Amino acid sequence: MERENLWAPWRINYVQGLDKKCDCFICHYLENSQDDDKNLVLWRTEKSIVILNLYPYNNGHILIAPARHIGELEKADDDELLDMFKLIRASQKALSLAIKPHGFNVGMNFGRCSGAGLPEHFHTHVVPRWDGDTNFMSVCSNTDIISQSLTELLELLKQVSKEHNLPGL
Repeated sequence: MERENLWAPWRINYVQGLDKKCDCFICHYLENSQDDDKNLVLWRTEKSIVILNLYPYNNGHILIAPARHIGELEKADDDELLDMFKLIRASQKALSLAIKPHGFNVGMNFGRCSGAGLPEHFHTHVVPRWDGDTNFMSVCSNTDIISQSLTELLELLKQVSKEHNLPGL
């Protein structure tokens, strides 16, 4: 069987930076609200932040994190967990209205070996999916890629959020 390649050159910066000790980008974004568009921040609540993933697995890949810098789920209080789950729901609604995916992957990775790119600040991934797109863990032949710039998507999601009063569902 002939192997086909899917190129995702935007991920090289992420991969090359894995071994480097760096500051928490989520905390940096939380402290710098004047740069929300530059940092691809979609929403903020008292307890959480919603960000477009700079290194997406798929178009519309969103990260939802607690405002507190915590790495383990058991350290999150009930209010933080409830807020994050409400934002998962709001994110799915906004993405459904804006880019009409057929489904979603929602998940968390704890520890570097499980795929956590920032193990010190846990976060939830909301990844839109379309019939026939890439598999979350592997790449298959005859794959359709949905292409859209992150800044264009951010503006579209902000517009949909305003029109539908999101994330306040």
